[in-house]
Amino acid sequence: MKYILIIGDGMADNPVPELGGKTPLEAAEKPFIDSLAAKGVLGTVRTVPTNQPPGSDTGIMSIFGCDPNKYYTGRSPLEAAGTGVEVNAGDVSYRCNMVCLEDGDMPFEQKRILSHSAGSIEGEESIAIVNALFSDPEFKAEADKLGIKVWPSPSFRHIVTQRNGDVAGAYFQPPHDILDKVIGDYKFSGNENAENLWKLMEHAHKVLDHHPLNESRRERGLKPANCVWFWAEGTAVQLPSFVEQYGKYGGVVSAVPLCHGIAVLTGLYPISVEGATGETETNCEGKVQAAFDALMKGDSFAAVHLEGPDEATHNGNLEEKLLCIKYLDSRIVKPLCEKLDAAGVDYRMLILADHKTLMSTRGHDGEPVPYLIYDSTVDTGCGLSYTEKNGLTGPFIDAGTKIMGELINK
Repeated sequence: MKYILIIGDGMADNPVPELGGKTPLEAAEKPFIDSLAAKGVLGTVRTVPTNQPPGSDTGIMSIFGCDPNKYYTGRSPLEAAGTGVEVNAGDVSYRCNMVCLEDGDMPFEQKRILSHSAGSIEGEESIAIVNALFSDPEFKAEADKLGIKVWPSPSFRHIVTQRNGDVAGAYFQPPHDILDKVIGDYKFSGNENAENLWKLMEHAHKVLDHHPLNESRRERGLKPANCVWFWAEGTAVQLPSFVEQYGKYGGVVSAVPLCHGIAVLTGLYPISVEGATGETETNCEGKVQAAFDALMKGDSFAAVHLEGPDEATHNGNLEEKLLCIKYLDSRIVKPLCEKLDAAGVDYRMLILADHKTLMSTRGHDGEPVPYLIYDSTVDTGCGLSYTEKNGLTGPFIDAGTKIMGELINK
């Protein structure tokens, strides 16, 4: 028996007026997933503990059997592990987003944040802009004084580490939660280090706003990456072994460092696929092939993570969220199942979101999400489709840390 986890990041939602009161899961084209639901087990699971911030960090940690109340120190150390960045004892890691602030001559704190990802900037352009920032002599001097070092990534998601950073009592607002809001209302506070990092971001905006690389983006009709945003602060972390908990070993296919970091820290291995972007248009076929190949070479477990639904929602793009769910069905789940069926392999598959991401707010929500467990050797006669409402008709799992045990039937 093989065991497969499929995560549609942020695909669960609340009813959307533009869909006639349906949720995206209810409205999207996903006939194959619904056919699995009709033969499987539907339920609802609280992936994010009620006392933890809703996000992929806390949600996916729980799904992999790691209680955030015991192990969570922040999102960034998980991402750092996924990119090979070591966070030493006593140091702090942060996510360093490339963001877009509105144009205008108003003071920094009066500007609104238009995009948490600088219009989904990626590749060498993102690396070039963040390197230009950290090579600016005055900015570099300020960053060095604070013990800040950047670790560029070919996306809008960079990592910075800080020697002996102090985050006690400080809070750094996630940028995707304050889209179209005036940033001064969310100014970092709580201790001197937080205030200094805010000043460093203000300096970054001065350096980047009219940098030639950003003027080129404007000329091409793209959002400028005219600031950085520090958040997801955390210290060094250790997670329990997946193999010891569940007796299974395998790989995690994803385009985002967070999932790869959780894989590394739990004793699984990360699988990167060329052309996987974390956006709507991504190499779904490559992800399917990578997961299938891992299972065929002898692994007993494989996970496939699709970031697109979450990013589409943060961008306020309902059409793309529906398309991402359609792709999850037609380009991920269906071909993977067909490959396994053709190979004569018995398998159990868990499909769920790590958390809700709401079209109404463009932000995360920690309410329970629907899950589907399909066993290729069993027809439960359930007869229902995979939706939030139908999930409520089945078992309720009060902690996400229990859901992997349900998949592996331990």
